[in-house]
Amino acid sequence: MAERFSVREVVEQAVRTERLGYDYYSEMAEKFKDDEQLAKLFKTLADKELVHEQRFKELFDIIGDEEPEGWDDVSEYMRAFVESEFFLASGKAMDRIKNIKSVQEAAEFALQFEKETLLYYIGLRKAVKEKEILDEIINEEQSHIMWINSFLRKTGSN
Repeated sequence: MAERFSVREVVEQAVRTERLGYDYYSEMAEKFKDDEQLAKLFKTLADKELVHEQRFKELFDIIGDEEPEGWDDVSEYMRAFVESEFFLASGKAMDRIKNIKSVQEAAEFALQFEKETLLYYIGLRKAVKEKEILDEIINEEQSHIMWINSFLRKTGSN
C-alpha cells in the first residue's frame, strides 16, 4: 500500500475526516449528554467540523489535478497520518471510539484527533497555493485544541 496520494486524494481525505469528526462529536455529545459542559463543547465542535468540511470541498473544487512542487515528500508525510490510530478515516480510530467509556476518554481522544488533523493540515498547507483556506482551518483547529485542553483542566484530568 505504498502508492502515493494525489493532492486531490489528500483533500478528499480531509473532507472525510471532517465528516467523521462531526459524527464523532455528535455521537459523544449524545452519549455523554449528562455532562452538560462536554455535550456543549462537542456540539460546538461538531458544527465547526461541518464548516471545515465545506471549506475543504471548496478547496477540492479549485485545486485542479496538478501535483504541487515537492509533492512526493508531502505525500509520504500524509501517509503517516492516515495510518495513525487517531486519524478518523482509519479503521484503527473506529475501534478506539467503540471502546470509549468515560467523559475523560472522549475528551482525550478528541484532543489527540485534533492534534493529528492539525498536523495533517499543516502538511497540506505546505503543498497547496490556496493557503488562506488552510490558514483559517488551522487557526480553528488550534482553538479546538485549546478548548478541549481547557475542558480537561477544568475536570481535573489534565
